[in-house]
Amino acid sequence: MMGAKMGKICFQWLGRAAFIITSPEGKTIIIDPWIVDNLLCPIKVEDIKAADIVLVTHDHSDHAGNAVDVTKNTGAILVAMVETARRFQSELGLPAQNVVYDGRGMNIGASTQIAGITITMTQAFHSSRTALAAGYIIKLEDGTTVYHAGDTGIFESMRLLAEMYPLDVALLPIGSVYTMDPMQAAWATKLLKPKIVIPMHYKGLSVLEQDASRFVQLVAKEAAEVEVVVLEPGQEYWLK
Repeated sequence: MMGAKMGKICFQWLGRAAFIITSPEGKTIIIDPWIVDNLLCPIKVEDIKAADIVLVTHDHSDHAGNAVDVTKNTGAILVAMVETARRFQSELGLPAQNVVYDGRGMNIGASTQIAGITITMTQAFHSSRTALAAGYIIKLEDGTTVYHAGDTGIFESMRLLAEMYPLDVALLPIGSVYTMDPMQAAWATKLLKPKIVIPMHYKGLSVLEQDASRFVQLVAKEAAEVEVVVLEPGQEYWLK
């Protein structure tokens, strides 16, 4: 993350579902840090000098990829499903002290507060090597609320999430094959009603949607009040 500005919120997309979010008080949240072998990612693991929270949506290599490396290098607290957190400890040597709830991990519906930021684990519809796939509602120190859907198809209770956690920003997969396609993602945007939506999990593989243009067009039709912010890998978006 370059040049963090206190009081501002920054989103940096690293390709696939990986994001670095800088909070209003300068905390760093890293989601699904797949860096090594991610051809779209413009940084190296060693470029990440500091992190407070690492979130893993599910145990696939292109999401869990470098979560343990980043957590060990920075001393962050890692949040993941119970069985996924257990595998990270038993197979990859992640210290229990760096895993939420004293090494236990957590499950869908649970919330935790780390460094003044509230993390709530939500459902997602997707496969996973261990446990289940999940998404996250992230409430920053100033109340700004972000939803990272993880890898998922559309589901009706996105409407309920919108009622319970009014969203400022939603990070949604649009690539198809492994997740929602642009049409489902546009309808998910309609259900979630965020102020801003940022598409993710597209391009990088020939079978995926190669750009966000169709998603942008469909959101304009289905949820015209929502601003679509399209990022290139490595690009930052500063929330006004």
